[in-house]
Amino acid sequence: MSSAILPLMIAGVVLYALMRRVDVYDAFVEGAAEGLPVLYKILPFLAAMLIAIGALRDSGLIDRLTALLTPACGAAGLQAELLPLLLLRPFSGSAAMAQLAELFARFGPDSDIGMRASVLMGSSETIFYEVALYFGAVGVKKTRFAVPVALASMAAGVVTAVLLT
Repeated sequence: MSSAILPLMIAGVVLYALMRRVDVYDAFVEGAAEGLPVLYKILPFLAAMLIAIGALRDSGLIDRLTALLTPACGAAGLQAELLPLLLLRPFSGSAAMAQLAELFARFGPDSDIGMRASVLMGSSETIFYEVALYFGAVGVKKTRFAVPVALASMAAGVVTAVLLT
């Protein structure tokens, strides 16, 4: 049933528009055309973030940080295998999902690591990706407290995830 929700919502919107005598196709094309300048505006920020994430992963920095932080993880009750996930998550959702899939393949989704990784994914966000993309798209140069507050809330989510799992 849940796989039918999106098609039913789309059909509902189309039916509502038809009842109001709106040309659905023209409205869709007009909306898509209005979205192109927005895409053009955010594309450089998206490209810069993707390049930075690739450099971060390919440089070996994640592995070095993991090795450096492993002793602190043991003291905090967090498995060191979860560190790459936590280090990538603020930068890229897709890189974090790839790391999650790797953890599932190595340890299984029902293992302690798999369950904790799942909760960590759900209780964290792609902070730097969103700040670069959304703040950049609207031209905000000074993010003020957005990044520190987002990092603090992610830290609270990580601590809560560790305590709950």
